[in-house]
Amino acid sequence: MKLEEQKEVISGFKHLELLANQVVEGFISGMHKSPFHGFSAEFAEHKVYNSGESTKHIDWKLFAKTDRLYTKKYEEETNLRCHLIIDNSSSMHYPKLKKEELFFHNKIGFSVLASAVLMNLLKKQRDAVGLSVYSDTYEYYAPEKGSDRHHRMILNKLEDLLENPKQTKSTDTVTFLHLIAEKIHRRSMIVLFTDMFHPETSGANTEALFNALQHLKHNKHKVVVFHVFDKKTEIDFKFDNAPRKFIDLETGEEINIFADTIKEAYEGKVNDYFKLLAMTCAQNGIKYVPVAVEDNFEKILTTYLVEKQMFG
Repeated sequence: MKLEEQKEVISGFKHLELLANQVVEGFISGMHKSPFHGFSAEFAEHKVYNSGESTKHIDWKLFAKTDRLYTKKYEEETNLRCHLIIDNSSSMHYPKLKKEELFFHNKIGFSVLASAVLMNLLKKQRDAVGLSVYSDTYEYYAPEKGSDRHHRMILNKLEDLLENPKQTKSTDTVTFLHLIAEKIHRRSMIVLFTDMFHPETSGANTEALFNALQHLKHNKHKVVVFHVFDKKTEIDFKFDNAPRKFIDLETGEEINIFADTIKEAYEGKVNDYFKLLAMTCAQNGIKYVPVAVEDNFEKILTTYLVEKQMFG
């Protein structure tokens, strides 16, 4: 079932855990049809059956569904530690959603559901997960743990991010990425969801931002940056040519312009910025993944599985 088709079944983020589970189950069921079927062996519940092994633990129900032989795993631990980081600045709450729109069609909603989806996968694999949330303050920190109670606590926090959006919050990414880096001592996969709208990304401050991202890699951590954006307006700049007031969600600064007047220059600047991010992250060994809120979550999950395979 596509996410869009789930609108009548699940309309709100109060069912975040259920929706995340449906996304993961749908992804897993489709894996044997995709180029990523080999990563099925990553799941804690099953491993691919090898000829000569005992048939005692073959999952025949799964064989009937997939036409592939898997054996059940019982006490194997994968021992991955994953720390999720969410940028909760005001710009992440864009675009403002209409009542009939699904909560994950803006940047914070997409990031929250993507985080819940990864948590669901981590839980299935018996891996530990932690969470940091920042904006103009370091709003929340939970260390990496794997218990059900810990997962529930983090899910509650994720739901709270959607229930209680705060107005006009700027972003101090550099400061808080350094703080988060200092808190994560044991080797982990670090996953950051951000729209990269920060004052640090202009002029001389660009280097400070990349230094902070590089700091996350200390202690041999693996860092994945999901750059979240609204493609229609933030990339394609699709506005009619009526006079419009554009408001900076983090500073409140306003400007009145005709969209067509700056469209070409805007698109050029955005394209250059994305290229800079991709190039600099690649140079620093950071996995950079641009994702639009209009996309589904397959890119999130496949990136995680590929990076975990390389991390091992």
